[in-house]
Amino acid sequence: MLAVGPSFTNQLDRREFVTAASALAGAALLPAAATADRAPAGPTDGTVVLFQGDSITDCGRDRSVAAANVAGALGTGYPLLVAAAALAAHPDGGLRFYNRGVSGNKVPDLAQRWTVDALTLQPDVLSILVGVNDFWHKLSGGYTGTVEDYENQYAALLDETRRALPGARLVVLEPFVLHCGAVDDRWFPEFDQRRAAAARVAQHAAATFVPLQAVFDDLSRRRASEYWAADGVHPTPAGHAVIAERWRRAAHL
Repeated sequence: MLAVGPSFTNQLDRREFVTAASALAGAALLPAAATADRAPAGPTDGTVVLFQGDSITDCGRDRSVAAANVAGALGTGYPLLVAAAALAAHPDGGLRFYNRGVSGNKVPDLAQRWTVDALTLQPDVLSILVGVNDFWHKLSGGYTGTVEDYENQYAALLDETRRALPGARLVVLEPFVLHCGAVDDRWFPEFDQRRAAAARVAQHAAATFVPLQAVFDDLSRRRASEYWAADGVHPTPAGHAVIAERWRRAAHL
């Protein structure tokens, strides 16, 4: 995803945040989630949760703020929604949430900043959503990475993480797109191959995998795709609420 300003469709303004947050309470409206068998019952005291990825995760976060649990530093998308709901549900848990997503990032970009933006934070839960740019930049930015490159680089990144943080729980979110806006027939079938690669990477790393494509495909049969991601890539407030709910079900936070 190319860098975008705060007014882009993946940004929630403060009024929209209230609407999206309330959607988390309506989990019964969503299809049943597929979650990992080994998911823990809940957070322990002082759990550190780190969100990593591209613009879907970045979502206009204030990069000048390094402290945990600061609304501006969490951005205006699903990381803020997850943190808000979990902090309210566990006020005595000492949970700490950080967002280090960077708009435009591909897996190689994550690798370049991984030590500073991930490993040094010593997260107990490390969540990653990456993959759209690894294909999109082939169309718009001259990138030439293959599906095999994506899978191998992603697997290597998680192998490095396992070595450095053997006790950390990894959460891999499935990259997804909706067929509207910037997403046309050129994306397929290669993007589907990259989704499958992300699932294999999660399995290889013994990570919790959060499926998203089928969820949004199902929801798009109820409301137009643009309702969930206006350009086919960046979620609307409703789309971010869906990701947040799926994440919380899978991570048990």
